[in-house]
Amino acid sequence: MIQKKYIVLVLVVAVIVLLVVFKDMIPENASYQAVFLTNSQVYFGKMSTLNGQFSTLTDVYYLQVPPAADSKGDVPGGPQLIKLGSELHSPKDELVINRDHILFVQELRPESQVVQAIKNFKNPPAQN
Repeated sequence: MIQKKYIVLVLVVAVIVLLVVFKDMIPENASYQAVFLTNSQVYFGKMSTLNGQFSTLTDVYYLQVPPAADSKGDVPGGPQLIKLGSELHSPKDELVINRDHILFVQELRPESQVVQAIKNFKNPPAQN
């Protein structure tokens, strides 16, 4: 009986050691969602809770369109991806959203232009 306890203990310790050693090889939840709100705002991030009255969105980004447009209505440079937290008031990178204000949520594919822009924001390409 004592031997079984030691075997279980050794297995638990081994699993913990493996998780610590290989944690970088475990893929994080790379799934981003687009959250469309009733006030016409759209946020991109990772939905970590979808229960109760509130949902939490982390690793949050949104699009900002420059106000100036040319005579054709085209915006030079197009919309820019903004990381939540870079604003003047420095909010925490988390939104707690009342579910009554969520119109719908869309799962973004890894090849999405938004997901690619987030990856470029996190790991900017090396410049020569």
